[in-house]
Amino acid sequence: MSKITSLTDAIHEYVHDGDSVALEGFTHLIPYAAGHEIMRQGRRDLALVRMTPDLIYDQMIGMGCARKLTFSWGGNPGVGSLHRFRDAVEKRWPHPLEIDERSHASMAAAYTAGAAGLPMGILRGFVGSDLPKYNPNIRFVECPFTGEKLAATPAINPDVSIIHAQKADRKGNVLLWGIVGVQKEAVLSAKRCIVTVEEIVDTLNAPPNACVLPSWVVDAVCEVPGGAFPSYSDGYYDRDNAVYIEWDSISKDRDAFSEWMKFHVMETNNFEEFRERLES
Repeated sequence: MSKITSLTDAIHEYVHDGDSVALEGFTHLIPYAAGHEIMRQGRRDLALVRMTPDLIYDQMIGMGCARKLTFSWGGNPGVGSLHRFRDAVEKRWPHPLEIDERSHASMAAAYTAGAAGLPMGILRGFVGSDLPKYNPNIRFVECPFTGEKLAATPAINPDVSIIHAQKADRKGNVLLWGIVGVQKEAVLSAKRCIVTVEEIVDTLNAPPNACVLPSWVVDAVCEVPGGAFPSYSDGYYDRDNAVYIEWDSISKDRDAFSEWMKFHVMETNNFEEFRERLES
């Protein structure tokens, strides 16, 4: 049975209200198109997970999709704050947002533990940090071999992980390269997985150090050219820095944000239409 489907159908089938959802991508291959489709379909009460939430999570939080965010850093890269994220935390708009803040190393360890079927990740970290005072999900254990005090963090096992990649073949095997981040671990730790890709090809010719995800860990593959815009896709297009800069002023005001989202996302049928409106 083919895993290739439309993004609309994939989100409808695999993303449900109340799910924990990870849209991963580290500066590169960020699944913007999938995030937009989640908003179009009106998903609510999501527990969002991501190592570095940026614009797409700012949009999803501002549109009322999220009840919780597990993360290690949040911001508009190279520009400043995420204003919709801050508004939700500081002023509870559009509704309160629970946060589970960790560190980069802690998130990576938690995804790796989830992928390995372990209950927690272990790391040397948080020494001198105040985070353990405020986050009960950061605890400490003693190494049974050396007696060393180590930090422990619960495994991350999303209901669904979504990533963007460069290519997939017609059997559903996925190829990605460049800055990969924790995409592989996010896929392997999840119950369900959706991958959007730049193109579907007959044969995957993997370059050195590329990552190939076998079809058996993927539930749906959706061909969405440009689906990581405005982030970049190595070998296909560059990062559009202007979009990140413009987002700062758009997102500062609730009404300006709501109107922008209505026109560019909610009143469009797909990511291609979003791009057309943005560029018109």
